[in-house]
Amino acid sequence: MKQSVDPLILGIESSCDETSASIVQGNKILANVIASQRIHDSFGGVVPELASRAHQQQIVHVVNQALNEAKVQKNDLKAIAFTNGPGLMGSLLVGASFAKAMAYSLGIPTIQVDHMHAHVMAHFGTRDSSHDDFPSFPFLCLTVSGGHTQILVVESHFEMRVIGETQDDAAGEAFDKIAKYIGLPYPGGPLIDKLSKDGDSQSFKFPRPRVPGYGFSFSGLKTSVLYFVQKQQEVDSSFPGNRMADLCASIQKTIVDILMDKLILASNDTGIKVIALSGGVAANSGLRNAIESRSDWKTFVPAMELCTDNAAMVALAGYFKFRESNWGDLYSTPYARFGGV
Repeated sequence: MKQSVDPLILGIESSCDETSASIVQGNKILANVIASQRIHDSFGGVVPELASRAHQQQIVHVVNQALNEAKVQKNDLKAIAFTNGPGLMGSLLVGASFAKAMAYSLGIPTIQVDHMHAHVMAHFGTRDSSHDDFPSFPFLCLTVSGGHTQILVVESHFEMRVIGETQDDAAGEAFDKIAKYIGLPYPGGPLIDKLSKDGDSQSFKFPRPRVPGYGFSFSGLKTSVLYFVQKQQEVDSSFPGNRMADLCASIQKTIVDILMDKLILASNDTGIKVIALSGGVAANSGLRNAIESRSDWKTFVPAMELCTDNAAMVALAGYFKFRESNWGDLYSTPYARFGGV
């Protein structure tokens, strides 16, 4: 049997509150282990100090589990890719330090990966080696998460430019904050999605921001929902009560429409009809359905395991950089804020 010459790459993701390790061989995902941190739920959001401590506790376990699931030995690895930013600095340092130490001990290179670049590269991974339907260049990628909302023109595996982004809050953050306003526990975004399936999205109307170009804004929507709920509760203290599904459906439709309006505008202006979706909010059923329903687009929506923060996307980005001998070094410094991909 012919042996694959593709390198085995270990990916490590620790940018926020998911500790993840993955093994890829070429663009085939052999393992993708994700350890979530439930400790933040009672605080209504991610606590940076608790997140970094949890990463320290989990990282050895998830790396070992990934190696076991992939049925490979650490000495088989050819490189270790890790998220270098953006993200929570303490969390990033845990993953970066572990990756560098492990790579140094094995005598193999490290590969520094930008978190947003990794989300885009998630579209080029597969569990099935016979799968070959990947986005063709150039394509537009709507990247939507708790920390970022962007539209990118992707020219190649390494060339991409942001043509639109949020001016304030990200869509994922808006989902979670609005969920808190209407009485849902953290993380509330997935709950809004779940409850919206039983609601009427036309029940309540919320204003849309007027942002030029392909930019986004969600801070005004958060304030609008907060004031609306407060006003309704002055009349009916039980609100939203049995209207929760309708309220969630209306909120979700508003956010999805805001995202889609800008994406449609970008597609029309650029003439690009190959459209990809990525990021944690790519798991939202309303957004997935809206993009997939466009008959004039060739659309790519990632598997659920590749939507939220995960190490497979980091390892995949590392693989493409490995092919170009684009190594990192032991002196790299993680960065907390987005600086371009």
